[in-house]
Amino acid sequence: MAQQQLPTSYSTFVSEPTFESEQDECQRHSSLVEDNESLLREDSAKLRRVPDQVPASAWLIIIAEICERFAFFGILGPLQNYIQNPKNDPLRPGGIGLGQGYATGLNQVFTFWCYATPIASAIAADHHFGRLKTIVYSCLIYTIGLAVLSISSWSTTDDYRVSLGGLLVAMALIGIGTGGIKPNVGPLIAEQYARPKESIHQFKDGEMVVLDYDLTIQRIFMSFYFWINIGSLSSIATTEIEKNYGFGPTFLLPLLVFFVGFSIYLASMRHCRSQPPTGSVVLHAFQVLWIAAKNKGNLHAARPSSQRAESSVPLPWEDHFVDEIHATLVACKVFLFLPFYWLAYSQMLTNFISQAGTMETHGVPNDIMANIDPITVIILVPILDRMIYPILGRLKISFPPLIRITWGFMLCGLAMAYAAVIQHLIYLAPPCFEHPRSQDCMDGKLPNQIHVALQTPAYILIALSELFAVTSGYEIAFANAPASMKSFVTALFLSTAAAGSIMAIIIAPLTVDPKVLWMYVALSVQTIVVGVVFWRVCT
Repeated sequence: MAQQQLPTSYSTFVSEPTFESEQDECQRHSSLVEDNESLLREDSAKLRRVPDQVPASAWLIIIAEICERFAFFGILGPLQNYIQNPKNDPLRPGGIGLGQGYATGLNQVFTFWCYATPIASAIAADHHFGRLKTIVYSCLIYTIGLAVLSISSWSTTDDYRVSLGGLLVAMALIGIGTGGIKPNVGPLIAEQYARPKESIHQFKDGEMVVLDYDLTIQRIFMSFYFWINIGSLSSIATTEIEKNYGFGPTFLLPLLVFFVGFSIYLASMRHCRSQPPTGSVVLHAFQVLWIAAKNKGNLHAARPSSQRAESSVPLPWEDHFVDEIHATLVACKVFLFLPFYWLAYSQMLTNFISQAGTMETHGVPNDIMANIDPITVIILVPILDRMIYPILGRLKISFPPLIRITWGFMLCGLAMAYAAVIQHLIYLAPPCFEHPRSQDCMDGKLPNQIHVALQTPAYILIALSELFAVTSGYEIAFANAPASMKSFVTALFLSTAAAGSIMAIIIAPLTVDPKVLWMYVALSVQTIVVGVVFWRVCT
């Protein structure tokens, strides 16, 4: 029997991925024992379960997505300052000058748009173009949006309407572009792993293990989340460029990097597996739900075997499709709670940045603080994937996605509570106390005397929360969706962030001093309460 050890070191994440051909993959998996099925039936319960390697074709897509995340967060990091502050702001970089309330509201509208458009693109992918082609078409629209944003931000006129008009057009195009990528890239990466549900493998030391499909999918999404957070560190560069050179060069860099990712997607079209479009499967799903609704919510009534005695018109699906719809609905019940999580999470890239703008930054851009979140994710992913989760597995302690989401709610609620404490400390600090950087206080030229580094724990708590809540949401969406609807169900998961943005827009009037403190308090309470309800209902 051929022997090969699975990767178990941190280098799986931080080194360059190894690309292997399809022939190499087949040779590697020829090491499976001949009586694999018999062993699975008799001994799999006694063997340790481990994840398999991430396929080479998945790495190709991940690299392209790093570039997309670089572009998205490269513009999102400076965006609050660009919208909020005027060009002649004496302390912070500015461009349009609409103020914190409008800046937060417009940012939330942009976030809503980015997470609402995936529904349409998922239907296009599942029905007409396939995932990879949909991503490529979306990249073209994305590129145009980035170009519009970059060009309009170079405007030298004092009339902010030129920059504002370009920003709105760019937001519309970028939202369509990223909406076409988001629901398709996760399933596309996961479906590169096309191995059996379980198989027996042997380490070099002779230990027999079960290569577990679910653990492999978990590892794929953890790896995916790790690498896209590498890409999201782009705002470190763009916020420094913003501070020293202005917004024109700032928005040009994401455009150039995104073009690299676009080129990789084009090059990968011949090398990646992609579920072919399946026609009207989403329409069939709605037909199943309509039949169930007419029968008082009874999904079994939509089974062809149940309809044959009552109707002469055959239904265009099989009984197992109805079972898949039922599993999808169970997943969607989980999604109903997530908008409350996203409502709190979204403060990280809006009001946290504005909060930092009222604190002493000692020469550091106020919007660079948000990078603590992806840095924390990058540190914690290998620790969770290579240490914590394997230890829990050896101890037979179950830590399934629903429990992880519950922990995500709790940690996010604690982050909001901590942000409320920091806001209270800001209001206690001179020179402007409850009205930091007010024009009535030293013309807004001085922040309150409190160090911006005190924000750090809030970002760390949010990063840990998203590692539990967001990656688990992706897992649930992929695992419970029929193969022909994975993009659509992933889009439903992403749409929960859009719903959270709508809620954030509603509370935007509270983002003025001194009401901001009570906004953080309310967000903390609601996030923890919803987390408790989620735990009671879904676990």
